[in-house]
Formats: sequence, structure tokens, C-alpha cells
Amino acid sequence: MGKMSVNLCGIELDNPIIPASGTFGYGYEFAELYDINILGTFSFKGTTKDARFGNPTPRIAECTAGMINAVGLQNPGVEKVISEELPKLKKCFNKKVMANVSGFSVDDYVYTCEKLDKCEQVGWLEVNVSCPNVHGGGMSFGTSPEAAAEVTKAVKAKTTKPVIIKLSPNVTDIVSIAKACEEAGADGISLINTLLGMRIDLRTKKPVIANKMGGFSGSAIFPVAVRMVYQVANAVKIPVVGMGGVSSAEDVIEMMLAGATAVEIGAANLVDPFICRDIINELPSVMEKYKINSLSEIIGGAK
Repeated sequence: MGKMSVNLCGIELDNPIIPASGTFGYGYEFAELYDINILGTFSFKGTTKDARFGNPTPRIAECTAGMINAVGLQNPGVEKVISEELPKLKKCFNKKVMANVSGFSVDDYVYTCEKLDKCEQVGWLEVNVSCPNVHGGGMSFGTSPEAAAEVTKAVKAKTTKPVIIKLSPNVTDIVSIAKACEEAGADGISLINTLLGMRIDLRTKKPVIANKMGGFSGSAIFPVAVRMVYQVANAVKIPVVGMGGVSSAEDVIEMMLAGATAVEIGAANLVDPFICRDIINELPSVMEKYKINSLSEIIGGAK
């Protein structure tokens, strides 16, 4: 059988499969369905400094080959995640977990990351810079190299664990933002977050989602994700975690050939809660089919 292990920022993963933040809760919900220790790791629900109820409903709209969501970072806040969610997770997951962090100011990011950095269970901090920069007028930190670098530098100054910056695809030049994060000290880059989408109800003639627009994800965005992962992986020297529309073992191989060290699976978890388990089980036969002896050897193999 081929070797499936990869090394992500100094931590060995049994395989590159990582359920993406917001699609896997805090893990223990899926542990009722199968042994989640089969996973490389997973990225838990986006966590903020304070508890958030999220956006008004309806929050989800279906579309061809995908979905649109505007959940709005609903979470209990970092203190409760540490005191309630992580102890529950420890009972069913014995690997390091990826902590996904969101914020509305640089201070928010630093506070939350500093708290989670002290947690023994946390292996990586995945910092989502697609959130609104409240002090900068509402644009997300991830839309400018300077703002993304500012968050990266501030978080790195207060933490010891690998910091992976999660980038938004809703920009004209994702490479310059990735490079700015690398120069500011990021240990890795993850991409892509959701594209911006919208649906309109023909009967009511109004937007389906209360928020009007939301994050577009699902298999329809896969080619965009592969392109951006390829561009970024060829521009930086730090590891890239690829995601966006991945829904099969073949997609995982393609994403790794584009330059991803590990691969996150998001929307597909909401369609089939067993998808990550099944992809891990299918990977050996797909590796054999394409004569791949080791997944780590194919990273960035598409030139």
C-alpha cells in the first residue's frame, strides 16, 4: 500500500484529509457516526473572542453543484470552546486539532489565538482573514496584503504554534496577499475560502438568504480552487492547505498535484457526513491506479 502520510508545518499527519472549518462542528458530533481518528486532523468551527449568535435566517440556499451559506460565525466564544468543547472532543479524538480563528480587529485575533495557543490539544492555528476589518471600515483583512500581514505579524508575536493564514478568493491578486503573509511570518497558507454568491426566489422576487449574499461552496468552485492553490504554491515556500469543492479521492490527488500539502473538505461533509472517511478508504486504490507510491512525493507535481 502507498504511503499516505504528510508533514504539515512540522506535524506528521497519517493522511492529508482534513474536514474544513464550519462543516465539522467541534468534532464530537461526527464521532457518533464513525471513528474520527481516521482523519489526518480537522479544523474546528470558526471561533471568535466573544460568543456570536450569527446571521438571521434563512442562512442557506442550494444551487447547481453547490450551496450558499451566511451562518455568520455562530459560536460560543473562545472561553467556552476551551472549557466545554475541547474537553468533549478529547474523549473521542486523540490527535492534534486545527483551531480556526476569526476576528473583527487585530486585537480580537491576537486574544483568541493566544488563548488557543496554550491548549495542548491544538496543533495549528488557522487564522481566517476573510472577516470584516471593523476598524478599517468593514473590508475584510484578507483583501489587502498590508492588512493580512498585520494580522499575521501580530498573531505570530504572541503564539508558539504553527500559524496558517486562511485566504479569501474574493480578491484580484491572491498571490500578493499570500506572499505578504509569508513575509510576515506565516507558517502556512490555506485557501480557498468561499466565493461570494447569491440566489433570488422567483416567487417572492427576493433574495433567498436573509443576508442577501453568502459564501458559495461545493464542487462548482473546484477549478477556481485548484488554480489559486497552484498559483500560491508556486509563489511561496511555506506549505499550502488546499480546499474548495473537493469531493473525491481523485480531487485530493489533483489538489496535491497543484501544490497542496494537505486537503480540506468542506461542503461535501454537509451532503454526506461519511465523505472524509470514504475518501481516506479510497485513497490507496486511487494511488495504485495512478502509480503513486507516496502522497508527499506528488505535492506540487503539476508543472
